Amino acid sequence: MKRLRALIPLFILIAIGIGLLASGALDRFKPENLAHEQVQLQQQIVDHPVLAPLIQIGAMWMAISTGIPGAVVIIFAGGMLFGVAYGTLLSTIGLTLGALTLFFASRHAFGDHTEGGAPALVERLRGGYQAHPLSYTVFLRLVPFFPFGGVTVALAWLRCPIWLFTVATLGGGAVMTGFETALGAGLARSIAESGHLDLGLLHDPRVFAPMLGLAVLALVPIAIQRWRARSAPKPPPAT
Repeated sequence: MKRLRALIPLFILIAIGIGLLASGALDRFKPENLAHEQVQLQQQIVDHPVLAPLIQIGAMWMAISTGIPGAVVIIFAGGMLFGVAYGTLLSTIGLTLGALTLFFASRHAFGDHTEGGAPALVERLRGGYQAHPLSYTVFLRLVPFFPFGGVTVALAWLRCPIWLFTVATLGGGAVMTGFETALGAGLARSIAESGHLDLGLLHDPRVFAPMLGLAVLALVPIAIQRWRARSAPKPPPAT
């Protein structure tokens, strides 16, 4: 019974996430939908300068804490409606709050159980984390290689210090969110100008540049793996 009570916060977050997906609430944030209402929405932001940013933060908070897929459309919306700099700030705050919520719920559920029966993702990350906890945690947050929610749960299982998790999430999340916010802003402007979404948008520098930045981040793990393989000491030749 005690073990079941410890899982209640995670169950609540999962239930909220299922409800959000079932409601189709994220469809409202898609660039093609927001682009056609951009003028009205930006006027509402002017009319509600405090409430509007709080809604952006809250939407991001809920999406990240529940681990639902598609949170990137909220980041896109932030870039479109608030601009790249302010949108990145708001989405990063929501992302960090959501990650901390999921982290604490997972820590509460797992307790001190960090060894046997670990999920596959935890086992995959355990070696790198235990060898270099600081740099590896920052690396996991900076590179969009593993699922964001899965990494959060894995770091909670590995008992990552709260300060390290917070700093890595805030710093790495800001970089990744910045590129995605810029991409969302570029998509929204291009859609608003052309009136539709097609492959021609890839030629727009406002869309191409942030996509290139995200591609570079995605290639970082491969570059690091090759660098380690080259720098690793070679075994002596057989005699």
